[in-house]
Amino acid sequence: MTELSPTPSHTVGPFYGYALPFPGGGEMAPAGHADAITLHGYVYDGAGAPVPDALVELWQAAPDGSLAGAPGSMRRSPVTGGFLGRNGVDFTGFGRIATDADGHWSARTLPPGAPAAPYVSVCLHARGLLHHLFTRVYFPENAEANATDPLLASLDPSRRETLVARPGSQPGTYRFDIRLQGEGETVFLEFR
Repeated sequence: MTELSPTPSHTVGPFYGYALPFPGGGEMAPAGHADAITLHGYVYDGAGAPVPDALVELWQAAPDGSLAGAPGSMRRSPVTGGFLGRNGVDFTGFGRIATDADGHWSARTLPPGAPAAPYVSVCLHARGLLHHLFTRVYFPENAEANATDPLLASLDPSRRETLVARPGSQPGTYRFDIRLQGEGETVFLEFR
């Protein structure tokens, strides 16, 4: 019997491409929904260079504040069994978007609702990260609710602004850049 060497502990893997990413992963809002917003941004590394191979996952409450989501919006090919994308009708509150060659990502979703400050949860997977990172996106028009949010209230104002999206040049668009390190580093959350 041949004995194999152990895999080095610092090696990340194995890598599985199953549903990572999937067609229409950023199309969270039902097609043609009047209240849809666009949330987009860039992922930057510690040197300020774009990260072209990151994966951004979004989770959020529905506009009414519910967290139930709608299961079963993913369509599969009856021939290959592969993913065809979302059905374009149900809002699930979940998105998975790969960054492009410039480190850009974009999602079309509905504004989150909540009894307190509404936010979108973000999970980031990227090269060089042994563990994914968690953060949140808050919205600028909720300044009053944001001021009473326990997480935002616990941060220094310069750090707090890394969690608030900026209004875009078009109505209903928001920009949220994720900086992994360095000046303007995004606040990341640790869950225990």
